[in-house]
Amino acid sequence: MEPFASVYKGHLFAGVDEVGRGPLAGDVVAAAVILDPDKPIAGLADSKKLTEKRRELLFDEIKVHALSYCIARASVTEIDQINILQASLLAMHRAVEGLYVQPEHVLVDGNKIPVWQYPAEAVVKGDSRVPAISAASILAKVTRDREMVAMDEQYPGYGFALHKGYPTKAHLLALEKQGPSPVHRVSFGPVKRQLEQLEMF
Repeated sequence: MEPFASVYKGHLFAGVDEVGRGPLAGDVVAAAVILDPDKPIAGLADSKKLTEKRRELLFDEIKVHALSYCIARASVTEIDQINILQASLLAMHRAVEGLYVQPEHVLVDGNKIPVWQYPAEAVVKGDSRVPAISAASILAKVTRDREMVAMDEQYPGYGFALHKGYPTKAHLLALEKQGPSPVHRVSFGPVKRQLEQLEMF
């Protein structure tokens, strides 16, 4: 893991990450994690670089050993109302505000920081550089993936369990065939175009 030199030298900091900016359907999910320095968790890494099985194991370990964690979201409706960037920042804001232990400092994956009262730093590629951000990315991804699997049962035919809402070829074909579901983001181009075509008939 490439190290990150934070201006904050204490231990009570939260790592924050979100998952789900790119999909055409489902909420954007964020997590905030304060790790316990006395209970290190081996194998933390960017959630996208871990196998599903490894993410699931780490998900449980993080929830048991972290000093504090919170998983939060911004809904599909909020995404369509305020755009995906602002919705992602909102989800991260909610995750930090929901921590049982208040952090002294916050490290946020990416290059933008939500508006809040905490001293904070943005960390580009933070999910592969800061263990607490890695932990947050794992909690967020496992949570969102599980929700998309459940959504596949509720709205069959789109393949949500396989592509998790991302705009794969199979997803775009299903969207064209079936039209958007209630959990699709109507402000996103492919979904918006399908709605416009349906309105023409």
